[in-house]
Amino acid sequence: MEPSVPEVHTYFDETTNAACHIVKDPASNAVAIIDSILDFDAAAGRTHTNHADMLIHEINRNGWQVAWILETHVHADHLSAAPYLAEKLGGKIAIGANIAAVQQVFGKIFNAGTEFEMDGSQFDQLFNEGDVFSIGGLDVEVMHTPGHTPACVTYVIGDAAFIGDTLFMPDFGTARADFPGGSATELYTSIQRILALPDHTRLFLCHDYKTKDRDTFCWQTTVAEQKAANIHVGGGKSEEEYVAFRTERDAQLAMPKLIIPSIQVNMNAGKMPPADDDGDVYLKVPINKL
Repeated sequence: MEPSVPEVHTYFDETTNAACHIVKDPASNAVAIIDSILDFDAAAGRTHTNHADMLIHEINRNGWQVAWILETHVHADHLSAAPYLAEKLGGKIAIGANIAAVQQVFGKIFNAGTEFEMDGSQFDQLFNEGDVFSIGGLDVEVMHTPGHTPACVTYVIGDAAFIGDTLFMPDFGTARADFPGGSATELYTSIQRILALPDHTRLFLCHDYKTKDRDTFCWQTTVAEQKAANIHVGGGKSEEEYVAFRTERDAQLAMPKLIIPSIQVNMNAGKMPPADDDGDVYLKVPINKL
């Protein structure tokens, strides 16, 4: 039987180099939003909802119904707009069940306190390896694909897979694996699982940064293209080669510009920390922790 072919509508944000995908069941008006974006001015400490409002406009204009607001992982480079979208559109907020491992690591780094539950309960649904759920008539299979973070998952929907930060475009390579809880070895294994999907599988990415030879943003590739041409893992690179390369490369990388606000908010299902007694909200800046 041929796999289903979901409609995919992508909305790219150049400020964070992030791609948000709306996946639609072609046989109904049911959709899922994957990896939403909340605009954040780090210098001013101000949030904006321009990108999320664009999604809301598109969804309402088309008469789509939001079933799920999905996260592939706890992003370190942009804030999630999941709670705002859920308030405006409905839908359950979901992430991989290993979010608890991320919360335990970063909860300590940010001294989140005893009131912060480190069990993933901030999300409406937690998915384990092999779980299957639906977007209208579309079946979605969950693959646990850790390495970039312990909680990374891939959503396989018919002939499409939404792979978060595991892989970038073939000419850009793969995700870093040096965040707390990350592992280059696990990332290599996860990538091989993705590359074991059928060659024609469409892979939808979470980020793109262009390259010196490519001046347009891209967020869609295929398994066949990645196996043949990915500069980090293509052509049958061994695990030993990859881990050595990734470890050396990661040691040279700076922290993402928005990691401090992003992790605090995203590990809390996109919610800001509780307001203080005067109603003001503050984010913490851990010193010498990252």
